[in-house]
Amino acid sequence: MRGALIVIAGPVIGVVLALSGCSSSTPPQAPRADSTAPMIAPGRPGEQAKTLSPAEAATAVPSPTANAADVKYVQDMIVHHRQALDMALLAPNRADSARLKSLADRIKAAQGPEIQFMTSWLRELDQKVPDHHAAHEGMPGMATPQQLEALKAATGKDFDRLFLQLMINHHLGAIEMSKQVLTNGSHIRIEELASDVSVTQGAEIRRMQEMQAAL
Repeated sequence: MRGALIVIAGPVIGVVLALSGCSSSTPPQAPRADSTAPMIAPGRPGEQAKTLSPAEAATAVPSPTANAADVKYVQDMIVHHRQALDMALLAPNRADSARLKSLADRIKAAQGPEIQFMTSWLRELDQKVPDHHAAHEGMPGMATPQQLEALKAATGKDFDRLFLQLMINHHLGAIEMSKQVLTNGSHIRIEELASDVSVTQGAEIRRMQEMQAAL
């Protein structure tokens, strides 16, 4: 009997060792939906982090696939950013405040590369890139042609006042557009872009409001 036990035990030990060896070389797997551990999801700009159940966590991961909301956001934001650049380009020769001129430079430095990224992203997906005269009716925060003409005609402190008024409203519009795509979009790179736009332009709004108060 003792010999029989040894013969049986040998293969069992071998199987256990083989399984152990396999498990040590297997790469760790991603969390599964049937996991019992909760996950912490960082909140969007201005929101607190949330604790997600395993089932919620399985569907909360941003997708690398774009939907219609992502494409529309990018197309609209290109048009939106272009107007901000047009306004910022007026500042060096018309503004009175050195601080405002510096802010205009930061707007150009941030939004120029974002336009390039969004243009490339649309082309990768074979989606239309809006031309420079694309319509923007109903797009939040956009200045009217009359307002832009008034800005071009202004100089000194009058320019500063109008620029700050228009650009604050413009930034608020961009943040509103970003909130919409963060709710309805699906592509992880566009979610990252919208989050960056919200944070950056929110900080710039606070700076512009300080400048308004000092005028």
